[in-house]
Amino acid sequence: MTHDYKQFKRRIIITGGAGFIGSHTVRHFVKKYPDYLIINFDKLTYAGNLENLRDIENYPNYVFVKGDVADEDIVRETMEKYHVDSIIHLAAESHVDRSIFNPMEFVRTNVVGTVTLLNVARHLWEKWDDIENPLFYHISTDEVYGSLGKEGKFTEKTPYDPRSPYSASKASSDHFVRAYHHTYGMPVLITNCSNNYGPYQFPEKLIPLVALHFAEEKPVPVYGTGENVRDWLYVEDHAKAIDTVFHKGKIGETYNIGAENEWRNIDIVHKIGQLVDQFLGRPQGYYEKFITFVKDRPGHDFRYALDTTKIRTELGWKPEMPFEQGLRKTIEWYLTNKEWLDRVRSGEYMKYYQQQYAERLK
Repeated sequence: MTHDYKQFKRRIIITGGAGFIGSHTVRHFVKKYPDYLIINFDKLTYAGNLENLRDIENYPNYVFVKGDVADEDIVRETMEKYHVDSIIHLAAESHVDRSIFNPMEFVRTNVVGTVTLLNVARHLWEKWDDIENPLFYHISTDEVYGSLGKEGKFTEKTPYDPRSPYSASKASSDHFVRAYHHTYGMPVLITNCSNNYGPYQFPEKLIPLVALHFAEEKPVPVYGTGENVRDWLYVEDHAKAIDTVFHKGKIGETYNIGAENEWRNIDIVHKIGQLVDQFLGRPQGYYEKFITFVKDRPGHDFRYALDTTKIRTELGWKPEMPFEQGLRKTIEWYLTNKEWLDRVRSGEYMKYYQQQYAERLK
């Protein structure tokens, strides 16, 4: 589909738009803002799945571009073609275990990729005189703040203390975004979010992994004693928060996005097990025999918790999905979407791009 960028009020690149959080964000913006052109810019690594966006792929204000954020040429070509005035930067390697085994991949995507986007956007926006409100919005993680004990919460002023190659790469990218703001006057926003959950998440992550292992009667690995605590945010609430910050955030500011919904890992595992047993009609407690405690992950942060006072009071955002309802909805989605799951596990989903877009790119 050919898009004339001049007919759109805004032209926004969403990087990593075929990923978990990215696909929900793309869908939200495409459906809510028909006068915005949304360019989904994704490399389509293992975590990128265009099948997540089948329902909007033919919308007139949506376009997909296969590209690597660390490839300066394709970034510039895309920004020039669509006269992009905003970037919502979600593309990132994000799995801590993978970062431990291959940190350089995280440096390339999360650090070099972010700086590449900043560089290209800065030069183009300085050159174009018809861009009124350019914006570079960088999405980061609560893990950059380090680890908490049993008390306290991270605020936007908490000093950075990353503990894994993943969080170190995200902390570095955050610093570069702020540096471009202070050095070059780049219009930037940063948000740091807590753990997301919901449909379409790659099944190596905790909630879908646990649910599927319980359903398939496989061992459910729990690191250490399962005492580690995380704040869980429903992904659609996160997409709405991104929308709020994009439109209302104050340039140069940082906002924490979380649900203030803390759970120990072992308690989450039990709750998932109970929901799976109910859904499959099993006896109460059937799931318990599959819980297996394993050696703790190196550098495993004990607790994350975000103080979200700033975004709630200054921008008026708050999460809407009750956790019990969101978790049940998520578990049922994974247990009923067998075709999606089979295609992800087999790698078949990665052929969807070639099948759907090869002819359009000729």
